[in-house]
Amino acid sequence: MKQSEIKQLSTAELQERLSETKKSYADLKMAHAISPLENPIQLRAIRRTVARLATELTNREGQ
Repeated sequence: MKQSEIKQLSTAELQERLSETKKSYADLKMAHAISPLENPIQLRAIRRTVARLATELTNREGQ
């Protein structure tokens, strides 16, 4: 998810997306621990998406 897409979301949508993305990251991480993922770069991409969403939420709370 790109930063420009994240900025267009409402705060409620951001919170919902963040929880969904965190859950998918946890699921992928668990699956990777059991048997290696075909594309382990997915973990990095999802982790960075989580960080982007959390950063945008923090920035909005500060305003």
